[in-house]
Amino acid sequence: MKTNLKWLNEYLKPGLDLSEQAVLDLTQQIELTAVEVEEVGQAAAKQDGLVVVRVEEVKDHPDSDHLHITQVFDGKDTFQVVTGAPNVAEGQLVILASVGSHIIDRESGELVKIRKAKLRGEVSYGMLSALQEIGLPDAVCPTPIEDGIYVFDANSGVKPGDDALEVLGLKDPMIDTDLTPNRADLLSMRGMAYELAAMTGQGVQEVTENGATEAAFLADDQISAAIDSPELATGIAMSVVNGVSVAPSALAMQSRLWTSGIKPVNNVLDAMHYWLLASGQPLAAFDLDKLADKVVRVRLAEEGEVLGQGDGEEAIALRAGKDIVLSAGKQIIALAGIAADPDFAVNEETKNVLLVAGQYNPSAIRQAARRHALRSESSFRLERGIDLSNTKEALASAANAVAKNAKGELAKGQAVDGFENSEPVVIKTTVARINQVLGTTLSNETVVELLEKLALTVANKDGQLTVTVPGRRTDLTIPADLVEEVGRLYGYDNLPTALIDGQSTAGDLTARQKKIRASRKIMQALGFDQAISYALMTPEKATAFNMVGQHPVLALDYPMSSDRTTARQNLISGLIDDVAYNVARSVKNIALYEQGRVFLNDNAAVQPIEEEHIAGILVGSIAESTWQATEKEREVDFYAMKGRVESYLENIGIEHVTFKQAQKMQNMHPGQTADVYSGGIYLGYVGQVHPEFVAKQKLPAIFAFELNLEEIIRLAKRDNAYQPISRYPQISRDLAILVDQNVTNQAVLDTIWETAGKHLKDVSFFDLYTGKGTPEGKKSLAYQLTYQDQENTLVEEHVAKDFDKVTKALEEQLAAEIR
Repeated sequence: MKTNLKWLNEYLKPGLDLSEQAVLDLTQQIELTAVEVEEVGQAAAKQDGLVVVRVEEVKDHPDSDHLHITQVFDGKDTFQVVTGAPNVAEGQLVILASVGSHIIDRESGELVKIRKAKLRGEVSYGMLSALQEIGLPDAVCPTPIEDGIYVFDANSGVKPGDDALEVLGLKDPMIDTDLTPNRADLLSMRGMAYELAAMTGQGVQEVTENGATEAAFLADDQISAAIDSPELATGIAMSVVNGVSVAPSALAMQSRLWTSGIKPVNNVLDAMHYWLLASGQPLAAFDLDKLADKVVRVRLAEEGEVLGQGDGEEAIALRAGKDIVLSAGKQIIALAGIAADPDFAVNEETKNVLLVAGQYNPSAIRQAARRHALRSESSFRLERGIDLSNTKEALASAANAVAKNAKGELAKGQAVDGFENSEPVVIKTTVARINQVLGTTLSNETVVELLEKLALTVANKDGQLTVTVPGRRTDLTIPADLVEEVGRLYGYDNLPTALIDGQSTAGDLTARQKKIRASRKIMQALGFDQAISYALMTPEKATAFNMVGQHPVLALDYPMSSDRTTARQNLISGLIDDVAYNVARSVKNIALYEQGRVFLNDNAAVQPIEEEHIAGILVGSIAESTWQATEKEREVDFYAMKGRVESYLENIGIEHVTFKQAQKMQNMHPGQTADVYSGGIYLGYVGQVHPEFVAKQKLPAIFAFELNLEEIIRLAKRDNAYQPISRYPQISRDLAILVDQNVTNQAVLDTIWETAGKHLKDVSFFDLYTGKGTPEGKKSLAYQLTYQDQENTLVEEHVAKDFDKVTKALEEQLAAEIR
């Protein structure tokens, strides 16, 4: 919220000191007491030397088809200025950035100095400027920069020699606050005035607009209001102004709007925006003569209804039964509190204006604004809660301002519906309770005084407080809120402090945290880069690579978008999205891993189970070919990924790892996917993503794994520790066997390890042969067995004895033929 302190002083008595240091001190006080301040200063920043000048003469440049040579008067002297502005004309009052002045470069944002220049042979003593060229953003300027320089209205009251920054309001001290959602009262000048008055000891004077010419007829004679249900709106009020002359508004009003971040449009809409900022009450204006029906209804949208966008834009499809709309007969004139149909907007031809102020359901407004991606100053305030006791008063001031600015007549009264008498919020608490929570010993009188600074009505009976909360403070509802108000006004720095009593303990990571961090380090050491994917995705992606069966999906009631609706049940889907992103940008070789949670919703009545998983993908080449002829490009394959999974599990402390062919893995290649076990416990899977799956997305071959990190943490009880290298030599034995084709390598390894004895240190598989000389239905497998003793030199007899046990077991258990 951008707050113009000069404007705010109209609400305060005697008023704030607006000197530079005083504003900085006030900013610090706001941060210590209320909310954070994002920025403080002037819209003009460090610009200087800009003056109002009158254009005395204009003639075309003799050597240019678009430049003009002007003579301008600054109240003392006349200067020659060369300009390319298409709208420059004699008699205009315009902005001159004179020689030696400083302005903000609109492209770089840097402060630049204006110097005398020669343009095609003609000297120019400065630059005639548009608002965009002196720091105002395009979004708030009343005309585009292509239209030319800014021209002051003849009735603006400025004269040659005036400080242009001053008359444009760009030197007004501004404070931009970052408001928390509960402090909706600070979204208006009125609310901010009460807040700063409490902090600085000022008095507050309510500002209203009145004195407009009043018509002889009633607003009810021209329009009426109807609310279908109190759940849609607690009240709606409407005023009518007849016979308006729509034109640009006065400079004073425009300057307050553009310094507050709002673009001036015309004297009707500007008055509405002005009083929105002043009161915090959202307001809307419509051309009354364009309404087909003289009853404006607040109702829910019906099937097939749309909100027009004007200028040939596609209309917004409204959600039947959910979006609150304003209708006049069959016409949808507005999405209530959010956006209006431009076809019913006030323009230069409008003669009769309908002004509307509503108290719409905040929750419905929030959902509709997010659903349609429409945000406005009105919806921003309605979502957070407005002062329900001030709606009709704010509308009356705005209607008076419109009638006076646009020289119209204000119809008597207001057309209203709703506004049932609602009791103000009353909170009961005690001074003792406030002191107990804050740790203070404040007297009854001090507590009452602090609360009354906020313009709360306080009844005190021997420390028993009954506090009546004004409508603007929607954040005060329970006794704890009053404790906070007393604490912040008393000063957090003034609250007593005490050391925490208790035994301190040294900080450390839990065993679980250590394993998770170790997993990340191992993955990085294996060549993977970490990825962080969205935890929300489509239902199809959420369940595409589940490890064990299907689980009911966990869908959000109000998702951010159509592709972020469901909590994920696997990590691989997110990594494949990352692959698609990189492939689309010509990245060929990809190695990514992700460690994160999946959400399994087996019982809709309780919260979903959250499991930590770790997953990875490989795409492209492990080694690329170089200029050396002997260097061959090596593509990623199943064994490259399997080896990395084995290395990870070994380093994290998982023993007895085995791989078994996976039979029913959704979207994985059935012949190149293996389930991973530790003993008999299932850890996850590794393999190739099904070629049909990647072909649909036009992706290259993807190899992936996903493991249940919860099981890994549970099984990895030991930490890797240094083991001294044995001083004693190894003994190796080669083993070649002939087995049936259906015997797996894992079955052979299991048999070897089970029977080899305690001195077997390693088994390496080094050959598979099914060629000439191999009996049909058979295959030849070759292994190297390595034996070693950590404490003594092995003797041949011990190794031969253990090796014989292995061969015998292979013959008996797998019907192997020793070759």
